[in-house]
Amino acid sequence: MKINLISDTVTKPTPDMLDAMMSAVVGDDVFKEDPTVNALEEKVAKLFGMEAALFFPSGTMTNQTAIKLHTQPGEQVICDKYAHIYNYEGGGVSFNSGVSCRLVDGTRGTMTAAQVEAVINPPDFYHSPLTTLVCVENTANKGGGTCWDFQELKKIREVCDNNNLGYHLDGARLWNALVEKNETTMQYGQMFDTISVCLSKGLGCPVGSLLLGTKAHMDKAIRIRKIFGGGMRQSGFLAAAAIYALDNHRERLADDHKKSKEIGDALSTLSFVSKVEPIETNIVIFEIDESFMTSAEFVDKLAEKGILIIGMGQGKLRMVTHLDYTDDMHEELLTQLAKF
Repeated sequence: MKINLISDTVTKPTPDMLDAMMSAVVGDDVFKEDPTVNALEEKVAKLFGMEAALFFPSGTMTNQTAIKLHTQPGEQVICDKYAHIYNYEGGGVSFNSGVSCRLVDGTRGTMTAAQVEAVINPPDFYHSPLTTLVCVENTANKGGGTCWDFQELKKIREVCDNNNLGYHLDGARLWNALVEKNETTMQYGQMFDTISVCLSKGLGCPVGSLLLGTKAHMDKAIRIRKIFGGGMRQSGFLAAAAIYALDNHRERLADDHKKSKEIGDALSTLSFVSKVEPIETNIVIFEIDESFMTSAEFVDKLAEKGILIIGMGQGKLRMVTHLDYTDDMHEELLTQLAKF
């Protein structure tokens, strides 16, 4: 039995999702003539109570487009030191938009309004970059699937309003946060200027993300998407998978969260595990006592048993539960961990 816990991006479309894809009515989306893509964009915009949405091939491209929408070269973005836009998007912030990141030393990928306010550069001090955007990531991947406190997000919104800053949400795993915290899409739609949501992580789609915002933002975003090479043709096949997932795969995320917490409990009982980060959603981050074996050796030992996990650097290891991680796989993983 192969158990792949490297990421929630490793899932395959379910049979019913494949049926939805194969029966999709499609057109050329570059000309905005794919009816299924148009239906998906309308569906998600309405879900969040926002004016418009635009379908993208990746979450990285949605975030990079949003940053370019809100900034000019030479300006600065505030984000947490663990933020995906800084750590895992290939330096695109500087390459694509010519802006720098002001990193905040937050807690497990989250930061407070006071921390944000403290690092805003004075707008009349031309020696420092002009601060124009705040980006937050919910859930925070590198923080261990951390959910943000919604009241703190509201306070950061006030800071942005008071300082004329854009406010972008990297919501790659927002669906997980909504289920875990019992929050709504409408709450988030009212909060942010732009939101990126991923479809190929927890929801199990093969490809795709959406960027949401005002119609004016999306009119600019489609031009940036073109420049980035993100225009797709008969992408309604992918959009059909997304529509199916939104209708059928959101509530089941609670199952992934339950399994991840049980994995965390199992790891916590093992003498050679030195630390398990608090677990809220579907990401388990832990560390190995290097006097027992190195992190790389532990990854290799699991791989020999058909269990695939990933290292995140600095001694941190990660497991991510997902749609294709079955109950039988879960029991096998717990059994193998207990045998160490």
